[in-house]
Amino acid sequence: MAADPRFATWANALEDHLDQALPPAGAAPQRLHAAMRHAVLGGGKRMRALLVYASGTLLQADETALHAPAIAVELIHAYSLVHDDLPAMDDDDLRRGKPTVHIAFDEATAILAGDALQTLAFERLATADATATLRVDWLATLAQASGAAGMCGGQALDIDATGSQQSLDDLQRMHALKTGALIRAAVRMGALAGGADAATLTRLDGFADALGLAFQVRDDILDIEASSAQLGKTAGKDVAQAKSTYPALLGMDGAKAKLAELDALMRQALAPYDGRADALRALGDLAIHRMH
Repeated sequence: MAADPRFATWANALEDHLDQALPPAGAAPQRLHAAMRHAVLGGGKRMRALLVYASGTLLQADETALHAPAIAVELIHAYSLVHDDLPAMDDDDLRRGKPTVHIAFDEATAILAGDALQTLAFERLATADATATLRVDWLATLAQASGAAGMCGGQALDIDATGSQQSLDDLQRMHALKTGALIRAAVRMGALAGGADAATLTRLDGFADALGLAFQVRDDILDIEASSAQLGKTAGKDVAQAKSTYPALLGMDGAKAKLAELDALMRQALAPYDGRADALRALGDLAIHRMH
């Protein structure tokens, strides 16, 4: 499936909204603001924000109502990357084809930039032009996905497992938290903006769970098959750090078979919907076939 032509429109609008949401580079404290902008602007697949727009479109939400959750989920994702790249975490020096924040600036500034991006995300939701009920639902969804029951918990499990072999169940649990939780939140926030009922939310959660795992399986494959130039980040890090990966546990053929299984699950979850789900289908396809 070709990329949906709406993706470029949504991504361009998002870039403008992110630029406006971030503090101006010239205002004090200039170093912190410059680091925040370095982390967020001018790069990345914007997969999570696109999921907000795509799931909202499925439920026929007003597109203007989707900007705030799209901004928020991208700010949370950017903060997580800044902190993941720190020497105390993955210790990486390349992200989105440019120096990581602690390399471009310094470690202390990177920590503060990540903290500031996280709080800005929740500020954007709390002040969004939406009903109080919707704002609270968005805030609760994103907070749960970001904390110990989501992304931070998954990162902690990843750190604990470094240097040891995990079981397949443990690996899937870790990635369901580290990667999948924020992807599920993105899909759910878009659907909430469209007034999704409980049954629809459950079905879209199933799609998002399969997508999040597919994204990680593909990541593990690319870490072996792609170059640093293709990825925009350091290739081969998982092997160098003796991390459990899907190719390590299943073999490359098994990992690719897992991707095909997840592809089928995503298609099954969206089967009841008509062309309104085409953007979600295209994002699922992108997760399966992406090259960076």
